[in-house]
Amino acid sequence: MSQQQPEPTLGALLADASRDLSSLMRNEIELAKTEVRREMKNGITGGAMFGAAGFLGVLAVILLSIAAAYGLVAAGLHPGWAFLIVAGVYLLIAVVLALVGKRTVSKVGAPTRTIRTSKETAAFLKHPRSANVETPTTT
Repeated sequence: MSQQQPEPTLGALLADASRDLSSLMRNEIELAKTEVRREMKNGITGGAMFGAAGFLGVLAVILLSIAAAYGLVAAGLHPGWAFLIVAGVYLLIAVVLALVGKRTVSKVGAPTRTIRTSKETAAFLKHPRSANVETPTTT
């Protein structure tokens, strides 16, 4: 004769399901934490590399500027004038970039569509029955 196990009660089934669901949620949260840590490490490493590249780029610009000035000295200019010419070129580039940036920033406007829809939503929420809001129709 085989001995039959008694069927679990509804309470026992609910307790098992609750325990399994809780365990599943804990495991999912732990997996998410692990993935976020790995992604953050990659992001921080990439950001540090961008920072190092920017720093080396600035150093290269400085050294190339000095080399350009000494190139002008080798062409026969007095060193003072050579360095002033290089500085003047940088000032000219800075002025052009500032003017272009100012023109680009002046084109920035208020988010008119967002403001309009926000006002329409606020009006509808104040008076939901009297609002004349057009509803899109499907064709």
